[in-house]
Amino acid sequence: MELMRIGAIGRERPVVRHDGATYALDSLTGDIDGVFLASDGIGRVAQALAAGELPAVSIEGERVGAPIARPTAVICIGQNYAAHAAESGAEPPSELIVFFKHPNTVVGPFDDVVIPPGAEQLDWEVELGVVIGRAANRLSSRDEAEAAIAGYVVCNDVSERHHQLVTSLGQWSKGKTAPTFCPVGPLLVPAGEVESGDLRIWSTVNGEPRQDSTTADLIFDVPAIVHGLSQHVQLEPGDLICTGTPQGVALSGRFPYLADGDVMEMGLTGLGEQRSHLIAASARA
Repeated sequence: MELMRIGAIGRERPVVRHDGATYALDSLTGDIDGVFLASDGIGRVAQALAAGELPAVSIEGERVGAPIARPTAVICIGQNYAAHAAESGAEPPSELIVFFKHPNTVVGPFDDVVIPPGAEQLDWEVELGVVIGRAANRLSSRDEAEAAIAGYVVCNDVSERHHQLVTSLGQWSKGKTAPTFCPVGPLLVPAGEVESGDLRIWSTVNGEPRQDSTTADLIFDVPAIVHGLSQHVQLEPGDLICTGTPQGVALSGRFPYLADGDVMEMGLTGLGEQRSHLIAASARA
């Protein structure tokens, strides 16, 4: 079962793909958001599918939006793959490194990524995204953490490294929060259908390989991240957690930074693939 949001920006509608067909979810919800997730929306979709209650629809030729409506928070984990920490010149962290992206960074998996004026060190970061399905605060165990997860998505934590590492004085968010800096999707796959600890994760730029790793190399795995974050913040239904990126980014010095006209492609096993074009802010205007 794969949840999606289809349609023009700001007018997306929810659908589900299952066994090669696509079905409308309008009878169950107006959107895939925190309210839907907190009310056992995924379970209700599964029941409706089993009962044959959902009408089939065609989505051919339509825009694919992010599979969750604008989240209340986008929480990110830094340097969570040992090899990426090493290529960044840092020791593997002993505690979660946490920073935030603005919710309006979230765009669809095939939408353009806009280069802000003055950005000269734009980088890609494919990540496993975790979508929270219920309020979670001070969880007591890994099992409770896993129970709080609604599903998983592909994320691209686009970063402007100069603003992240130089002008921000240690607070990374300056280089992370420009509009369009978080393509998400195309799919939201329920947690029960994903083995988050063993997924291939990869990216390319202009068709050339960049990142190729597995979530088995996460320093802090998904339950540890959700449990750890819940000790400091109350996670809410619909929140998005980006769990870190593997080695192979431009910050390593092995590849050039992104430029106008470049194409990023990335994906994770079972969660789909995304493709984003880089465009200058002046071109978008």
